[in-house]
Amino acid sequence: MNRRKPRVAVVAASLDILGGQGVQARSLVDGLREDGYVVTFVPINPRFPRALGWIRNLRGLRTIVNQAIYLPMLSRLVSADVVHVFSASYWSFLLAPVPAMIAARAMNKRTVLHYHSGEADDHLANWGRLVHPWLGLAHEIVVPSEYLRDVFARHGYDTRVIPNVVDLSKFQYRERRPLQPRVLSARNLERYYRVDLVIEAFARFSAEVPAATLTVAGYGSEEGRLRGLAASLGSDAIRFAGKINPAAVPQLYAEHDIFVSAAVLDNQPVSILEAFSAGLPVVSTSTGDIPLMVGHGEIGLLVAPGDPVALAEAMTAIWRAPEEARQRAARARREVVKYTWSAVRDKWAAVYTEPAPLDGVSVAPEAR
Repeated sequence: MNRRKPRVAVVAASLDILGGQGVQARSLVDGLREDGYVVTFVPINPRFPRALGWIRNLRGLRTIVNQAIYLPMLSRLVSADVVHVFSASYWSFLLAPVPAMIAARAMNKRTVLHYHSGEADDHLANWGRLVHPWLGLAHEIVVPSEYLRDVFARHGYDTRVIPNVVDLSKFQYRERRPLQPRVLSARNLERYYRVDLVIEAFARFSAEVPAATLTVAGYGSEEGRLRGLAASLGSDAIRFAGKINPAAVPQLYAEHDIFVSAAVLDNQPVSILEAFSAGLPVVSTSTGDIPLMVGHGEIGLLVAPGDPVALAEAMTAIWRAPEEARQRAARARREVVKYTWSAVRDKWAAVYTEPAPLDGVSVAPEAR
C-alpha cells in the first residue's frame, strides 16, 4: 500500500516581493504539487485590500497592517501535516517565521525552518534571545548551502543542506558566439550587493571596450545613489531596468552576454544559477557559498569583495578570451543540473516524512 504523502503548508514571501526567497518558494510549491503533494501557501506579505494599498508606502504602518492580515492566515496551517517556513534574518525572522513556528507547534505539526539569509552569522552571534529560543521551535533546520551549514554549526545547530532550485526549462541555453560586451547585473539595489562596484568596474571596462553596455536590473533603497553614480561617470551605456517580472527574467538573461555580481554578503544566489542556466559567463565576488558554486577558473571567475578594479579585469579577461569563457559557461550549464527539482525532490520528501524529535533541533547549550 502506498503511503499518503504529507500535506505541506509553505509559509514564505510571494512573488509580489521580487527576490530569491519568493522565487524559491514558488519553485518549491510548483515542484511539490507536480509530485502529487497537497500544498497550502501562506504568504508572509499578503495583499492589502485595494482601499489600503497606499499604506504600502508607509513603513511602520505597513508592518502593522501586514501583521494584522498575516497572523490570522496562519489558521490555514491546521490542514497541514508539515509546516515549511522560509526565513531571513533580523526583524523579518521575528515578524514572519517565529509566529508561523509558534502556530505550527501549537497545532502539533512537524515544523521545518528553511533559512536562507547570508546575514546568518551576524544574526546568530548578536541577536541572542531574539533568535536562539525561537530556533528551537523547528524540528529541523534546512539551509541551501554548505556555507550556511558551517555558520549554524559554529553556533551549535545541526542543519540539513538542500540546494536552491532553478527551473532549466525556463532558460534557453545559448552559446555566446560571438561574445558581445552586453553586461548584466541582476541583484536588488541594496548596499550589501554593492552594485556601485559593478558600475565602477563597468566604467573601466567600457573605457577599453567602447561598445559595452550595462543593464542594472532590480530595485531597492540604493537606486537613487546608484543612478547618481552612473550619471557622474558620464556613461549613457548604463540602463536601469527596475523591477523585472519573474516571467520576463529568462528573456533578460537571453539578451545579455556577461553576468557580474559584486556582493559583499551573500549565500547561494539564484541569479547566478539563472546565469549558468542561460549560458552567460559569470564574474562574481567570492563570498558566502559562491566559491563552491562558481569555482574560480572552472565555471566562472571570482574576485575578492570590494575591488572594482579586479571586477573590471575579470570582465576584460572574458572579453579577451571568449572561447575560454564559452567553455566555462558550458561546464556551468552541466553543473547546474544539481540545482534542479529532480535533484532535490527526494531530499525534501525525507525532511517531510522523517519522525520529528521531541525537542526540535539539536542545539548546543551555549546557543540556547
